[in-house]
Amino acid sequence: MQRHEVPTHLNIEDKAFAGLTMRQLMVAIIGLALAYSAMSEAPLPLAVRLAAGATVLLVTAAVSLWQPAGRSLEDWAFVLLRYDSIPRVVVWRVRTSREMATSEEARFEVVLPDRQELDISHGSVHR
Repeated sequence: MQRHEVPTHLNIEDKAFAGLTMRQLMVAIIGLALAYSAMSEAPLPLAVRLAAGATVLLVTAAVSLWQPAGRSLEDWAFVLLRYDSIPRVVVWRVRTSREMATSEEARFEVVLPDRQELDISHGSVHR
């Protein structure tokens, strides 16, 4: 009798239907429903409804199928949101002698400027 080991460490998603993963399939279903709604329910001229439906279909195809660098567009959106939310400037300074008396172990502290203060000093306005 031959024995075969089932690989469990591949880190790939299972294919649900027509070579699509469950995430891709759900995005496609939601996109198709939105495209149908844009084409049939909107009280607009036919050309505008067709353009809206085609736009929704293109966006759906991009979100469900395109994976730059092996990551889905949802992952990239979370990466960009996290990047935008972390501070960019860190200032190191030595603590004063009064503070040193209370804690001999802590010699340095990190001071992060407020985002508004940083934007004002650089002359830009943060969205």
